[in-house]
Amino acid sequence: MSSTLDTAPTALARLESRDIATGEVIDTYPAMDAAAVADVVRRARSATVIWSRLGFAQRRMYLQAWASDIVDHSDELVSLIHRESGKPAADAYLELVIAVEHIRWAARNAKRVLRTRRIRPTVLMANYAGVIDQEPFGVVGVISPWNYPLFAPVAPIASALAAGNAVVLKPSEHTTAVGAALVAAFARANPGLPADILALATGYAAAGAGLIAAPVDKVAFTGSPRTGRLILQACAQTLTPAVMECGGKDALIVAPDADVEDAADAAAWGGFSNAGQTCVGVERIYVHRDVSAPFIAALKRRLARVQVGTDKGSTYGPMMLAGQAETMREQVRAAIESGAGAPLGGVERVRGQFGEPILLVDADESSRAVQEETFGPMVTVKTVSSVDDAIRLANGTSFGLGAAVFSRSEGRRIAAALRCGMVSINSVIAFVSIPALPFGGVGESGFGRIHGDEGLRTFSRTKSVSTKLYDLPGLNGMLLFRPRVTVWALRKMTNLRFGRTGRRSA
Repeated sequence: MSSTLDTAPTALARLESRDIATGEVIDTYPAMDAAAVADVVRRARSATVIWSRLGFAQRRMYLQAWASDIVDHSDELVSLIHRESGKPAADAYLELVIAVEHIRWAARNAKRVLRTRRIRPTVLMANYAGVIDQEPFGVVGVISPWNYPLFAPVAPIASALAAGNAVVLKPSEHTTAVGAALVAAFARANPGLPADILALATGYAAAGAGLIAAPVDKVAFTGSPRTGRLILQACAQTLTPAVMECGGKDALIVAPDADVEDAADAAAWGGFSNAGQTCVGVERIYVHRDVSAPFIAALKRRLARVQVGTDKGSTYGPMMLAGQAETMREQVRAAIESGAGAPLGGVERVRGQFGEPILLVDADESSRAVQEETFGPMVTVKTVSSVDDAIRLANGTSFGLGAAVFSRSEGRRIAAALRCGMVSINSVIAFVSIPALPFGGVGESGFGRIHGDEGLRTFSRTKSVSTKLYDLPGLNGMLLFRPRVTVWALRKMTNLRFGRTGRRSA
């Protein structure tokens, strides 16, 4: 997955947002350096004093106003997404719908998840009360990608804001206009709030690095493993905590009892929507030999109808970066040379940044096409002799973000055996659209969770508070000079509760 910290010119004073189809300049933005970003963070830190003191009910009201504004200006936002990324307008609107659902969920559930919790002390500390508070970090930096320029930043931003943090968004340099519109929507919806509760940092690598160096109090990053490592190295200098989503090589398993037509529909959507530029999209398919032939035939029929372009009737648009297209060409070429079949055609189907669907069959499992993220309209399909073989191969990369399973009877068993953060059964990518489900990966796919209860807690600090209510004479062991009876009483109590010859308490 490409990220906003990939190398790019940093000496430019301005950053131009362009229509990916025509090259027309949509708008221009500052290409901020570290000093400029630090100033944005300082203003956000001042704003967070007001925001963090608001109650959950008030923050809920402001967040819901933001969601309403996004919906009210959906035509403008969908147009920006389409122009900057080439994504079809219908897909852009679907992205918007999922985004506002996540805002609404975070706003409505923050109090339940983050309210003060009382705990029951043990017998030894029966004269104490204990509570657990969840406090905002302060300023959260969100470094977001271009492939889902509205939804990808909204998910961490909504949770961070609901938890009481201010947020500075650094959108991808390729989709800055969408990020700017998202920030503007919050300010427009809430004119009575400080403008920098949700702030914008624009630019290239220097802006992303400056966000961490400012420093912010937590970082939420979505991008490539390579860039993720650079982010973590920078965070280490200030011990800034981070949640990392670094892409995947997600597998789809088709069991012998699967509905083949449904599985083919899902594979076509999961593998090729958004030109395959989906971190939890389908890139590898393992299909049982009993249904392999009909599944491949069904998938081919669907892909034969695909229209690639930026016109109104297009199924999906271009790959965002020329480097992606070249990566895809190299993966396809090498896989075919090592024996993979290509029933839809090979390298010739990639023309510039536009890629017709490519289906590789029985590629070598050690090939780049199987092991490395493609982020383009290409999937590999391998026929397996058993579901257990499919599970073993699905777990055979360094990634572990999402996965999918099609089976009428074994879905839960297969899902439990997969090394990943999320699984969809008899669907693909569905977990993204359910705001209550946590989102994140393992291995090269990163760590930490956004979305759901875990996502809200990700953007809050846990504070434990103990309060002594009264003295228990003779049982206070936390004295420099204890009465002899204290140790005697503690020994008696401990033997009764834990000793083999004593009476164990419930």
